[in-house]
Amino acid sequence: MKKIIYTTLIIILISIIQLSVFNITSFASESTELETYSPACILIESSTGKIIYEKNAYEKLYPASTTKIMTAILTLENCELTDVATASYNSVYSIPAGYTNANIQVGEELTIDQLLHVLLIPSANDAAVVLAEHIAGSVDNFANMMNEKAKELGCLNTHFVNPNGIHNEEHFSTAYDLSLMARYAMQNSIFRNIVSSTHYTLPATNKYSKADRVFNTTNELLREDNRDRVDNYYYPYANGIKTGYTDPAKNCLVSSAKRDGLEFIAVVLGAERTPNGLNARAIDSKNMFEYAFNTYTIKKINDENAILKQIEIPNATKDTKSLNVIVKDSISVIDKKDNPNELTPNIEFTPNLKAPISKGSIIGKISYTIEDITYSTDLIAGNDVIELKFLENFVKILIALFILFLIYKIIRPSKSKRKNITLNIQNIKGNPKETITLI
Repeated sequence: MKKIIYTTLIIILISIIQLSVFNITSFASESTELETYSPACILIESSTGKIIYEKNAYEKLYPASTTKIMTAILTLENCELTDVATASYNSVYSIPAGYTNANIQVGEELTIDQLLHVLLIPSANDAAVVLAEHIAGSVDNFANMMNEKAKELGCLNTHFVNPNGIHNEEHFSTAYDLSLMARYAMQNSIFRNIVSSTHYTLPATNKYSKADRVFNTTNELLREDNRDRVDNYYYPYANGIKTGYTDPAKNCLVSSAKRDGLEFIAVVLGAERTPNGLNARAIDSKNMFEYAFNTYTIKKINDENAILKQIEIPNATKDTKSLNVIVKDSISVIDKKDNPNELTPNIEFTPNLKAPISKGSIIGKISYTIEDITYSTDLIAGNDVIELKFLENFVKILIALFILFLIYKIIRPSKSKRKNITLNIQNIKGNPKETITLI
């Protein structure tokens, strides 16, 4: 009977422990998991490309007008802002009804700067074709350039057939690939400045005499003028980048936000409405940004030109053999705010490091690895190290021996007189003795 009772108590105790563990695990998961409405999303840290969150990020989907990020990249890399492009008949009349345009006229001359602004702010499809034809001669040739550039950036599942994202079943990308394009594009200050703008007006031109072509950004995260509306999606830290929409692609948004020195890029594809009827691409983007800013921080590990340590160089002169090891650039890492772990550096010196060494020369590298991201900088010499050469050593040894010889001569006991040694040599013939004195 007692055995049955003990067995029952043990089973109950184990069940309680298992239930407690299960509840703790579930709570932790619910408290840290980031939920999104859209079918495909990704969130990355801008400076490192570190993936913070992903959901179906490698699924091939239609990118719609987020395509224009790549169009802008190639434009900036192949044109000057002051270059002038002329709109062709095809650039104006190839745009299907219902797609956004900038009311560009056939034969109108526009600068690259003007075309980039209407390409990225109101998402003008006609501007994209003008740029493509100006750069590559045709849309097909430009699409080939786009695909080559995508491969160069490391895109895995992207194929473009046009410069604007007008729907085509062979025109697709992924959330991950678009994050690579956006991260690359945001390194260009001109692109960064344009995609953060909320308004633009085309001036009068050779074919359009008025300055009434006024455009507003399609990026709801940037629209501060809507902040008093119930469906306001303004996000004060947003600084770009590009929206997109077609019926097959649904709502797409590649956005960026910066706060406290941190910048993140979010990509949302295929978004519709939340259960309560709100804009899912905006809600998901804002939630991803808030999660990132609340979870991560910048930690400064090393200061620029700080002395890391001092090492001895064996073949150096006595006065210069101690070498100050300097951290060339400051190192700041992206880490979770609640991570208490002390970071340990990996230090690698140049193999067979020896004199002579010039001040400022690279002598090694220091790096820190956090969550598979490596942060590093060079180590440089803080002072000159002079080589102790063989001839110099030999001369010093000779001088030392000469000094020792002089000391020996000085301290050797002197003799007051010379000793005479007399040898008597008996002549074998009986001759008288001869005396030889040796001194």
